[in-house]
Amino acid sequence: MTARIIDGRARAAQLRTDIKTAVSAMQQDGLGVPGLAVVLIGADPASEVYVRSKLRATQEAGIESFSHHFDDTVTQAELLAFVHKLNADPSVHGILVQLPLPAHIDKLAIINAISPDKDVDGFHLENVGRLATGQSSFVPCTPLGCLTLLREELGDLRGMVATVVGCSNIVGHPMAELLLKDDCTVLIAHKFTRDTAALVRQADIVVAAAGVPGLIKGDWIKPGACVIDVGINRVPAPEKGLNADGTPKTKLVGDVDFDAAVTVANAITPVPGGVGPMTIACLLLNTVTAFCTQVGREQPANLAA
Repeated sequence: MTARIIDGRARAAQLRTDIKTAVSAMQQDGLGVPGLAVVLIGADPASEVYVRSKLRATQEAGIESFSHHFDDTVTQAELLAFVHKLNADPSVHGILVQLPLPAHIDKLAIINAISPDKDVDGFHLENVGRLATGQSSFVPCTPLGCLTLLREELGDLRGMVATVVGCSNIVGHPMAELLLKDDCTVLIAHKFTRDTAALVRQADIVVAAAGVPGLIKGDWIKPGACVIDVGINRVPAPEKGLNADGTPKTKLVGDVDFDAAVTVANAITPVPGGVGPMTIACLLLNTVTAFCTQVGREQPANLAA
């Protein structure tokens, strides 16, 4: 058996097209357009790449983008004051503070200063609590993208056994909550789990989000399972040759041993090209949701969760 490859790029492209159409229609109705403010602190190369990708996707969808860049010397008080300013700005419907933050800034203080109604990352304590209690909330973008792919691939998830490997507040925890909300039986493995393989082998759905390249082996996968690989790990790829400085070139791999798992699973996401594109598309979706809530417009039916 060879697994069906779940094309996250294609699904994300369709979602972004639907969002662009919805934004255009709302603008034509005289409601204005959603606005997303992205705040970047410091000069972390990976963060700069992520922010550029987010801003480009925002603009392509017809969403207004506001980019704000602070030096890593910015104080916590200055950053908090700026977040409060964005909270009060009616042209800003979503706020995203790019992580990680410098060590001298309390990440949770900044996250929880964002208005819950503009928290398009879904990290605010109020949104976390609402998700955990089964209420309507903003959901972190990566788990929301994973759930979208799972629903499209499997339809009704009710009664399925789902194992989530990894328990971060960004992916693992909210992913487990979403699967519970869809009536799955959810198992969670983390770095202190004594037998992760045993939990994975029970699963109809595997969501790998541990950040460990190749952690999930092919013989851990239940035949016919659906595998969602969230991991994005850069590893040496000597088969690709050497860089100018003599170091091996690199490649991106997931948390799943793809070559082995693809012969056992029924469906699997690749890395890259699986979950990654869905994360940005779901950020746009959350921004449109925030806009609709703030202007009193019902969410377009084709964008409703």
